Amino acid sequence: MKRVLAFAAIAAALTASTAAIMTIVWSTPAEERAIWLSAAIAFVVQMLAFGVATLVRRDQVIVGWGLGAIMRLVTLSVYALVFVHPLHLPATAALVSLAMFFFLSTLVEPLLLAR
Repeated sequence: MKRVLAFAAIAAALTASTAAIMTIVWSTPAEERAIWLSAAIAFVVQMLAFGVATLVRRDQVIVGWGLGAIMRLVTLSVYALVFVHPLHLPATAALVSLAMFFFLSTLVEPLLLAR
């Protein structure tokens, strides 16, 4: 439970700070909305992926981590193909920000899974 809470705090801080920095680069209202929506989606998926990774046995951590990576890839693909256009989101800001949030959380995840 401590690992999940630690990951939630780190993921929230990383996602929010990265989103704030990205809104400097992409500063139109539509781009900012796309970035913050991507941040919310990323946080939920990151928590689900980390939860899956913590549920697998200790000797199969890489399987859980791989499942989390697949969840992130599917989310990014569905977001790009199904939701970006109907929600009238700027594709570049929405997809680059979501990919960046996923990348950063993927870097942190193994540090907490190793404990």
